Amino acid sequence: MWRSFFLAVGIMLLIVGGECLVIDSATVYAAAESSAAEFVDPAATPATVTKRVSPSEWLPWTLLSSGAIVVLYAFTLPQRWRAG
Repeated sequence: MWRSFFLAVGIMLLIVGGECLVIDSATVYAAAESSAAEFVDPAATPATVTKRVSPSEWLPWTLLSSGAIVVLYAFTLPQRWRAG
């Protein structure tokens, strides 16, 4: 169970780090201002309250390296528990 948990966390860190490496900025809409129907309807106006997020230059590399370390740790977990 712990191995799969750490593997999932590591893979998620790798994916988010890869996404941050590719994008320059992301616009996040406020949940209170918009509904799910507005995202489907292309004629609807977007929410007025938005937040622009641009990741720092060091963030993708930190996420990628920590994700790789966690994945490697997850693969060595069974060997560590058998030794004890």
